[in-house]
Amino acid sequence: MATYAANPTAQYKQQSILTAPPGRLVVMLYDGCLRFLFQSAYAMREGDKTNSQDRMRRAEAIIDELTVTLDHERGGEIAGRLQGIYAFCRKHLIEASIEQNPAKIEEVSELLTELRDAWAEIADSGVSKA
Repeated sequence: MATYAANPTAQYKQQSILTAPPGRLVVMLYDGCLRFLFQSAYAMREGDKTNSQDRMRRAEAIIDELTVTLDHERGGEIAGRLQGIYAFCRKHLIEASIEQNPAKIEEVSELLTELRDAWAEIADSGVSKA
C-alpha cells in the first residue's frame, strides 16, 4: 500500500479502475490485453521467449476473465458468440506459442481490437446519455 501512496500515477490508475462504469472496465480489460499481446509478439520477434510467454499469459488471463464474466442469461446469443470468439483467441494463442509465430498473436489482436472498439462505442454512448 505504501507504494500507491508514494506513486501518484498508480494511485490515479487504481482510483480510475475503482470508479469506472462496467462498460468502461471492459474496455480497460481489452486495452490491457492488447498491450500484453503487442509486447508478447514483439518479444517473440526479438527471440525473448521468457518475456513473450509472460506477456502472453497475462493476455490469456484477461481473456479468461472476459470469458467467465459473460452473462449468458442477459447476454443471450451475443454472450455465446463472444464466448466462441474468446475460445478461438485462446486456441490461436496456444498455437502461436507452440509455433513461435507472432503473426498469430497479431491476428488475435486485430480481432480483439474490433471488439474493444465496439465496447468503447457502447460505453461512450452510455456515458453521454447519463
